[in-house]
Order: sequence, then C-alpha cells, then structure tokens
Amino acid sequence: MRAWIALAAALLAGPAAAQDMALTFDDLPVHSDLPPGETRLGVIARLVGGLADAGAPPSYGFVNAAGEAEAGGAEALRVWRAAGHPVGNHTWSHKRLQDPAAFEAEVVRNEPALQALGGDWRWFRYPFLDEGATPELRSAARGILKARGYRIASVTLSFHDYAWNGPYARCAANGDQAAIARLEESYLAAADASLARARTLSRQVAGREIPLVLLMHVGAFDARMLPRLLALYRERGVRFVTLETAMADPFYREDLQARASPRPATLEDAAELKGLTPAPDPSPGPELDKVCR
Repeated sequence: MRAWIALAAALLAGPAAAQDMALTFDDLPVHSDLPPGETRLGVIARLVGGLADAGAPPSYGFVNAAGEAEAGGAEALRVWRAAGHPVGNHTWSHKRLQDPAAFEAEVVRNEPALQALGGDWRWFRYPFLDEGATPELRSAARGILKARGYRIASVTLSFHDYAWNGPYARCAANGDQAAIARLEESYLAAADASLARARTLSRQVAGREIPLVLLMHVGAFDARMLPRLLALYRERGVRFVTLETAMADPFYREDLQARASPRPATLEDAAELKGLTPAPDPSPGPELDKVCR
C-alpha cells in the first residue's frame, strides 16, 4: 500500500495540465461478489448516481447479457440505459478468445440484448483484454468484428480496480471497518499512481497527452469509491469526455476501424515499439487477495 502511495508521489511532479479521459465500465450487469445486503441493481444505481453527481458525460458499459439471468440483472441494465449511458458488446458470457468460431458465436449471441437496450451499441471490449494468443487468432477476431460493424474500445488506463471488489465483500461480511478503510486508501493510491504512469508514457511515446480510456468494472467497491475516485481525477487535471471523443485521437485509429494492427493500442505496447521500458505497473500485489480471509 505504501509503495503505491510513494510511486504516485514520485510520478506526480508539479501541477497537472488538462488530461482528457473516457470512463468505461465492464461486466454489466454482474461483476464480482456482493457484500451482505447489496444487490446488482443497487450497485448500478450507485454508479449511475456517482457519474451524475460528478457531471460525467455518457459512459459506455460493456455487457455480458448472460448476467441478466441473475436477480436484478435485467433491471440493472435498464437503469443504466435510462440514465443515458450507452452499452457495448463484451460477449455473451465473458469467455476468453481461443477459437474464432466460438468467439463469433459469443459476440452474436450477445447482440439481441444490446439491440433491445438501444443506442449505439456497436462497440466491443475483449473479455480479459485478451486479443488472442497468436497473430492469426488476433487477425481473425478483428476480421469478425469489422465485418459486423464494430469499433474496438481500447484501454490505455487501468489500475486493476476489479481486485478490490472481492476483498471488500469479505471485509464487509466480517464487519471489519479498519480493513475497509485500508482498502479505500490503497484503491485511491493505485488509481493515482496508474494515472501518473499513463501520462508519463503518453508523453514518452507521443510527446503529448493522449486522451486516456479508463477501464473500470461494475463492482460494489467501485460504486462505493466512485465519487472519491472522480474527485481525485479532477484534482489531477482530468477532464471527462465520451469514448467517441477520446478515441477520435489518431493513437486509436486501428481500434476505431477494427482493422489489422501488429499490437494492441496500449501505451505499454507503443512504448515497447519505441524501445522504451515502461515504469512498473502499480497493480495490486497478491497480499490484496489475502485481506479479510
């Protein structure tokens, strides 16, 4: 935890200039464990409320429609859309890309639910951000997406927010408020450090502040922390924009057109192509998974 705080302090030198960021959320309507007394609908309602309170623009939620079968799942999706937030395709059941035919079947099976929800839903986010283990598999998947009219929603910022949702549910069940306070501190520190790292990488690979696309999840701890997280980003000079606005930047050209490219559109891959070594990813360590066990 202290290491994340130290890294954030080291990377953030001086006042920050404006940084555009698109907020995106994966795994609607079901992600991770729920603390006692919480529901899927309640989590989505709190996320929607946090976005509204922050004045954030419409934010894409990437749907695994298999989750509609869980209690409150279908209603949670309707609440998300009623609040003006669009939806995109995250495949039917969040399966890893291993076979083109199975991949296409998962994409297609998810589409009726997206059509029913309405809006511009032809954006795609890979489950696990896995674009395939081989160039051939990656190319085949992109060909499928392009043929079906999809744009690929890139990710250039993640602090692995999903890792806090399970520990939070356990700590809440145990009534361990001190542990929850420590989770809150480490969550914000990781978010701060990851933003500083991404901005540094952006300047290194492009000589400018590339609009960032943030990956988050619809977890109960994410809902709890969203107001403080968005306030932190604003303090760091972040300006929230839509996914369409962020991905109009030339950095995302191949993903926006779902066309073949040698590597994913990430800052880490762009840095490696330039022969740079990115700073260590301030991701949570294995000790986080041990909290409240």
